[in-house]
Amino acid sequence: MKQKAPILSDRLQQEFNKRFGHPPEFIVSAPGRVNLIGEHTDYNDGFVFPVAIDKHLHIAAGKRSDRQVHLHALDMDETCTFSLEAIEDAKTPPWGNYLRGVAHLLQEQVLREIEHTLNGMSAVIAGNVPISAGLSSSAALEVASALAFLGACSLEVADTDMNSDSEIELIEIPPMKLAALCQRAEHEFAGVNCGIMDQSISLLGKADHALFLDCRSLEYKQIPLNLTDILIVICNTNVKRELASSEYNKRRAECEKGVEILQRWMPSITSLRDVTLADFKKYEAELPQITQKRCRYVVEENTRVQNAVDALIAKNINTFGELMNASHAGLRDAYEVSCDELNILVDIAQSIDGVIGARMTGAGFGGCTVNLVYQDTVEEFQDRLMKEYTQRTGIEPDIYICNVGDGARIKWNSHS
Repeated sequence: MKQKAPILSDRLQQEFNKRFGHPPEFIVSAPGRVNLIGEHTDYNDGFVFPVAIDKHLHIAAGKRSDRQVHLHALDMDETCTFSLEAIEDAKTPPWGNYLRGVAHLLQEQVLREIEHTLNGMSAVIAGNVPISAGLSSSAALEVASALAFLGACSLEVADTDMNSDSEIELIEIPPMKLAALCQRAEHEFAGVNCGIMDQSISLLGKADHALFLDCRSLEYKQIPLNLTDILIVICNTNVKRELASSEYNKRRAECEKGVEILQRWMPSITSLRDVTLADFKKYEAELPQITQKRCRYVVEENTRVQNAVDALIAKNINTFGELMNASHAGLRDAYEVSCDELNILVDIAQSIDGVIGARMTGAGFGGCTVNLVYQDTVEEFQDRLMKEYTQRTGIEPDIYICNVGDGARIKWNSHS
């Protein structure tokens, strides 16, 4: 994978030059992510524990002299144009709404404060974060587009890689403010009521570390992984997550309904984050059956995340793996966001000696599993999953051995 990045960068630059008649001024790269544990807790003000992976969304871009935005998605061979004078939702192409939303909110929430105005931008977009796989290609697009729009204004966030170009102005934007802006763009322009985890890790990722994020206070800690002889392996079911967006919103609504009911006995709570397992057991019988199952999973998962972080810090990797396995069982049985293909991948993985833990990751209904695998087991792991999953489903999985990398970065080309 490391060998593909320069090739992709060359393709982007060549396509940009071909379309716009000059080289791009900069290339932004934002990573996808995999969540080791803590699924569907972020929109419940809970805890998550993701890592940034070495799959990225790239935008090669440059400023325009007008207020137009001209975009070309290289992988889809689709073009999108809009004016910054009047940013409105548009149904086609769907990915264009992510950039519309980010542009609108950047102008309203960031640039107006520092008396800047968005410039028009030309851009070519490409990447190797699998789409609809639960690895957060949408958040990578949002984060990359935010940095690209700032770059088109000759602005750069102060805590990204420093540059030596005196024409570039560094501005102070707290990473979590920018993450929240990207999250709001997905809510308002893409119609997905996502939590803040995906945008946060795409911005804040750190090589060989996981991000322990409190989604209420937005406080975070970088936790060293120390996985010297252990690899993170992602397996893609290659099942399209067609139900993910609609069912995601339903799960969020069920959690909110549960909080509303539980507030009759616990008036001080504002989210499931405030509910201990002991308190939940006192009042769970008051909840409708489906709501009860959804809420129980979230309450238990928040505890699992905290225990998993403690286990990793203590270098008790077997306990971490057991918590991953328990997380999958909860997602499958109580939250009901798994599917046959995900369960088959997890079942095969958990049957292999040398696999520490395996679970689905992402919104569910397809997408990927995340697995912690001892290095000397990886070849057997790949062979068995490829063979047995294909036999049982008729689908060939994709398997990615991932490095844990840094968050979003902008690389400036030399100004002519």
